[in-house]
Amino acid sequence: MMQNVHLAPETDEDDLYSGYNDYNPIYDIEELENDAAFQQAVRTSHGRRPPSKTSLASSIGRPMTGAIQDGVTRPMTAVRAAGFTKAALRGSAFDPLSQSRGPAPPLEAKKKDSPEEKIKQLEKEVNELVEESCIANSCGDLKLALEKAKDAGRKERVLVRQREQVTTPENINLDLTYSVLFNLASQYSVNEMYAEALNTYQVIVKNKMFSNAGILKMNMGNIYLKQRNYSKAIKFYRMALDQVSSVNNQMRIKIMQNIGVTFIQADREKMKKAFQKLIAVPLEIDEDKYISPSDDPHTNLVTEAIKNDHLRQMEHERRAMAEKYIMTSAKLIAPVIETSFAAGYDWCVEVVKASQYVELANDLEINKAVTYLRQKDYNQAVEILKVLEKKDSRVKSAAATNLSALYYMGKDFAQASSYADIAVNSDRYNPAALTNKGNTVFANGDYEKAAEFYKEALRNDSSCTEALYNIGLTYEKLNRLDEALDCFLKLHAILRNSAEVLYQIANIYELMENPSQAIEWLMQVVSVIPTDPQVLSKLGELYDREGDKSQAFQYYYESYRYFPCNIEVIEWLGAYYIDTQFWEKAIQYFERASLIQPTQVKWQLMVASCFRRSGNYQKALDTYKDTHRKFPENVECLRFLVRLCTDLGLKDAQEYARKLKRLEKMKEIREQRIKSGRDGSGGSRGKREGSASSDSGQNYSASSKGERLNARLRALPGTNEPYESSSNKEIDASYVDPLGPQIERPKTAAKKRIDEDDFADEELGDDLLPE
Repeated sequence: MMQNVHLAPETDEDDLYSGYNDYNPIYDIEELENDAAFQQAVRTSHGRRPPSKTSLASSIGRPMTGAIQDGVTRPMTAVRAAGFTKAALRGSAFDPLSQSRGPAPPLEAKKKDSPEEKIKQLEKEVNELVEESCIANSCGDLKLALEKAKDAGRKERVLVRQREQVTTPENINLDLTYSVLFNLASQYSVNEMYAEALNTYQVIVKNKMFSNAGILKMNMGNIYLKQRNYSKAIKFYRMALDQVSSVNNQMRIKIMQNIGVTFIQADREKMKKAFQKLIAVPLEIDEDKYISPSDDPHTNLVTEAIKNDHLRQMEHERRAMAEKYIMTSAKLIAPVIETSFAAGYDWCVEVVKASQYVELANDLEINKAVTYLRQKDYNQAVEILKVLEKKDSRVKSAAATNLSALYYMGKDFAQASSYADIAVNSDRYNPAALTNKGNTVFANGDYEKAAEFYKEALRNDSSCTEALYNIGLTYEKLNRLDEALDCFLKLHAILRNSAEVLYQIANIYELMENPSQAIEWLMQVVSVIPTDPQVLSKLGELYDREGDKSQAFQYYYESYRYFPCNIEVIEWLGAYYIDTQFWEKAIQYFERASLIQPTQVKWQLMVASCFRRSGNYQKALDTYKDTHRKFPENVECLRFLVRLCTDLGLKDAQEYARKLKRLEKMKEIREQRIKSGRDGSGGSRGKREGSASSDSGQNYSASSKGERLNARLRALPGTNEPYESSSNKEIDASYVDPLGPQIERPKTAAKKRIDEDDFADEELGDDLLPE
């Protein structure tokens, strides 16, 4: 161990760091004032000259750092300064900036044919091709975009080979390679070259040198979705979802949306496959055995015997059940298996035409037309039905029935009657066609003949509720109320919660002057549709006739709350508050009536009258003045202005009196002219009066209501004001139009809703009948 230990020699050698503690008297500042050399240096430039190395060394008393003395180099300090080299320490001059070397040599000129220049030029060309490809794609030239992308790919591969020969593989431009491959895959995809696009995407995804390339699996999923390979599409979408971090929520949401869409598309394909399997189920029914192949009497007898046996009936039932299932399935899947219901029906029709159920294709076409009608696209429906109307008798009857219904709803009764005749002639046992024919006859006023068509429809199909409803209306028009009531009661047993049927029963009881029964049935209508304003107002009217003002007020108020624009309801409520002397509450109803009928002066006069009776004379005066400005020729308004101004002692009374006198003279002259004109037409006037009396007999309920209301207003104490009912007619409770393409129902909100409902098409051949 001690062999490697070297002890310091004990010889007295020169200490390289000696002299540092020697005192140099030149630095003694106490003697500077007496130092003649220092004082001379301060006064002159003598001290600015640099001293020589020898004198400085001698003055200091020790060698400078890095200086050479007696052949020995003065050691450097612990930190080596920048710019010093060993050569300088051996005697070279101090030159830290290497200024002694002279100017730098000139730069070497680049050679154009050098490999590096060729690589850079090739990179530039590849970038230009990628840009041109993208521009062509944005301009819609997909073919040119693909060609440019292919050229960029070829040149990029040449570039990679050249770069591998010149430099190491680490220096390859991966961003350029990624751009070229991605653009090429995109161009393959938009050109519907899906296999090539998938291969290109696979090259990118499998290359571990490309960072974040896994997100491109979403594009691969899109391609599989276009190819309807839904399982692989979902697989790649989920793989792409795993590649996206939770920070990028928007991208994750879009990928999950794609997964949901793919599941829906997969369900569509499953529905299509299921429908095709349903079509392919064999019936195992041999129709040829029911056709006699020869004239052999015995064979013909056997054939006739088996045509209606139990086996034949079972085969009929099996075929009917299969057709029902196919039609129901087509109705269910057609609106959802394609982008539109029309395309879905077209697909179903094509599949059915290629199967053993060819005759169902026309039925699907009719369902397609009915679907157009549900969407209010009447032109498309008419176009389809007119094409089907030219086919065989069964389809022709169904198409003509629906066309008749369409024209009936359009009030084109001539066309409706024409197509109804075609439908009846094509299939005399079609109850829908007979119902539509009866509707057209009913519209022309021939009720007896209409009833015959409805009865024939019921004989062909006892479950035809439309014919039963319409025959009830027909009996009502013929004033055969007992028979009409029987029809509606039978219909009520079939349709328990039909608001239309319940209303018609109540209406017949009202016509039979049985208000208690009418109220009872109307209460059932309210239980079905509690927010119908017309039914509520009808109940209020019946209770008013019975003298139950509180119940009448309740139902009239409920009707007003749901529909505050019925002028008759507003009129009754205003009169009710006047009768109970709540003038302020009556004002709001008459003000609303004046908004609904701004040209009727009576509403504004009633508002002014309510203000006057409530003691608000100034407001009443202002209202009368405003009414006079709007209706300057109204005599009653001027009369009240004269009276009110006189009572208040206003000077305007004289002016209004002059206007009143002038208007009364003009009124007298006008009445004399009218009277002189009537003298020559007394006979015709008598005829008109007789007609008016007959009309009033038909509308007894309306006129009596208006008379009672006017009588109540006129009988109020202290009122001599004119007050007229807006009309002597009341909304008729019954409906004369038959139930058919457009069911006539009570004039209620429910009527509007039901009239706008979808059209029923439970079985082929039915006309366009609301549910």
